[in-house]
Amino acid sequence: MSRAVLSLGANLGDRAGAIRAAIKALKDDGLVARSTLYETPPWGPVEQPPYLNAIVVVSGPRDASGWLVRAHELEQAAGRTREQRWGPRTLDVDIVTVTADDGTPVLSDDPRLTLPHPHAHERAFVLLPWATLEPGAVLPGRGRVADLLAALPADDLLAVTRWDHLH
Repeated sequence: MSRAVLSLGANLGDRAGAIRAAIKALKDDGLVARSTLYETPPWGPVEQPPYLNAIVVVSGPRDASGWLVRAHELEQAAGRTREQRWGPRTLDVDIVTVTADDGTPVLSDDPRLTLPHPHAHERAFVLLPWATLEPGAVLPGRGRVADLLAALPADDLLAVTRWDHLH
């Protein structure tokens, strides 16, 4: 058993539909909680449309590699192609953290899966929904999510807006 925090994002096609479908699929994988959707500007140097983002927490009989396989399955089901780094996508599923059954954070420097996610502490679109979902959350090796969020530039925070069209 492990617990994972996943970041879901989409900026092509039916963004909300892709995230809704992934969340629905994760119910069979031990979905514990999900945030509301937030609209955010794209991350990286590629010009593209805004994203919808959400955070989900899952708990189930997978290890970190198993969550990576599941993330890729969800992306594939949404028609994701990997043509351009930081490019637009129908669905992106990032593993932010994995915690073992005994509460120990899973750490990895494997290039296929770095844990915790190496840029999570810099991304308001990860931290804001996560802090809203789990106010006491901690990003292993970085500290409390609320503190990390407070340390981000104000412009980064203002760029993340609640998107209330999920229902």
